[in-house]
Amino acid sequence: MLGLFKKKSQHEPPKRFPPVPDWQPTERQPIEWLIDRMQYYTGGKKDFAVFENGSIALLPNGLSDSEAVSHAKSALHQVFHAHLDMNPMPMDDGNILVGYNHDMASIVLEDHAQMHWKVINANYQRAIATDEVLITPLGPNQFDDLGKKALFGRCFLFMDAQAPKVVQIVRHAI
Repeated sequence: MLGLFKKKSQHEPPKRFPPVPDWQPTERQPIEWLIDRMQYYTGGKKDFAVFENGSIALLPNGLSDSEAVSHAKSALHQVFHAHLDMNPMPMDDGNILVGYNHDMASIVLEDHAQMHWKVINANYQRAIATDEVLITPLGPNQFDDLGKKALFGRCFLFMDAQAPKVVQIVRHAI
């Protein structure tokens, strides 16, 4: 009962909703490389929208540009305002495709990850959102290298969700 009236610690960070990670990587991946890889992964058969920090929304083919932007922003909003489940998949080219609900994805370019491995390895725990617990085969919030890279990629999705800006719509090959 006495705890009801206890003041919060001055050092306790304020709760954010939706929760976001503290880490906002500055090691951006080249958008044109992400586009090239997504075209490869989809076999050129899907339209998709790319956000400023590299998050990708797969789109129904044939939407107008304004419909594509609206669809992409809606998908990103839905992912951000739910639990941000991720499914990292190693790809045949050595990169990692991180899938989310609502046809959202991130790509982690292996060459880029290797170039910035010290930063990723030092900060991946900061890529976990406030009060988030991710269960892995290693245990709660324990990650192997694949998981660390996936968390790095997921940071960009959080960044895009907080300030969604579609920078390119890529159309499927005819």
